[in-house]
Amino acid sequence: MTTGVRRRMGVDERQQQLIGIALELFSRRSPDEVSIDEIASAAGISRPLVYHYFPGKLSLYEAALTRASEDLAGRFVEPREGPLGARLLRVMHRFFDFVDEHGPGFSALMRGGPAVGSSRTNALVDSVRQAAYVQILAHLGITEPPARLELVIRSWISLVESTALIWLDGRRIPRRELEVQLVHDFAALSAVSAVHDDEMATLLRRVLRDEPGDGPFGDLAARLISLAS
Repeated sequence: MTTGVRRRMGVDERQQQLIGIALELFSRRSPDEVSIDEIASAAGISRPLVYHYFPGKLSLYEAALTRASEDLAGRFVEPREGPLGARLLRVMHRFFDFVDEHGPGFSALMRGGPAVGSSRTNALVDSVRQAAYVQILAHLGITEPPARLELVIRSWISLVESTALIWLDGRRIPRRELEVQLVHDFAALSAVSAVHDDEMATLLRRVLRDEPGDGPFGDLAARLISLAS
């Protein structure tokens, strides 16, 4: 009869394990409510050993939030094929998958808190927003955006973020409806800007040429026409 022997982990492997455990706990409660003792217990190691791999509670939280921010930024990556509206809708599906699965951690990342409200955390949030901004520009085929386009994209990213945070507080609206609504919001913001700016009008016409009638942008147009009549 043989006895199982626990395999000794290397430094990097143990650090990644602790980060994964922290993220799992953050998916259920805010990082401020998760203790190092809980993380150590879940990893099957002692509290002092956690501090051997991470010099302090904040460093572990920041490492976990770094991985979360990278995952979240990756949700905006989408093949640049097909109509823009459909692409944005797929992005919103993946974004809300993350929000749904990691609610408390998402709130902590975006809002900050006593344990995680450091300059590093703020930089992580900014990196997610910038990654989303760069991806939207790429989908539009723009490298040097005019001022109004930058305003539209950054305003929309802020709207997506705030909508997700409000939705987490009770989840009173079906998330699939919100995903479609946010794609509609992007089209609406672009349309309003196009009324005031010729460059935006030209860009919007180019985008709409490739949009099918049954896509998100076509759906919005039909709904507005129906509402007006």
